[in-house]
Amino acid sequence: MDIGFIARTIKTAAALGLLIIIFGSYYYGFQASLSVFTGLVWGMVNLYFLEKLIRSALRPDGVDKTTALVVMFIKFPLLYASGYFMVTSEYFDAILLLIGFSVVLLVMVLKAVGRTILKLDNMDMSNRKESLKSV
Repeated sequence: MDIGFIARTIKTAAALGLLIIIFGSYYYGFQASLSVFTGLVWGMVNLYFLEKLIRSALRPDGVDKTTALVVMFIKFPLLYASGYFMVTSEYFDAILLLIGFSVVLLVMVLKAVGRTILKLDNMDMSNRKESLKSV
């Protein structure tokens, strides 16, 4: 997997979220589709901050402590507290929120399986080797 895998996963999940809110509102009602969509958005934001935290903590130059602390402050208390209040809210259905949380993981697994079946990572590596040989 290359470095842009997480960004592509978030973009694909966002497109899927738009489809869920549009078609889900028609077939299942607005409140149900909004619950799934809200869970999906929470999952995308969580994945984004997890990526930022890992990139700031695991660097060849050393840990970027300021960025890591800011991201940890946003991710752990604020994001998880908002997730708790969404799950305990009367407006959102907890099961549908959990389905929305899991959609991001499903997109990630399907993208990884697709890249494996299509052998895109092997093609990327062979293209990189060929470009290095030509230099």
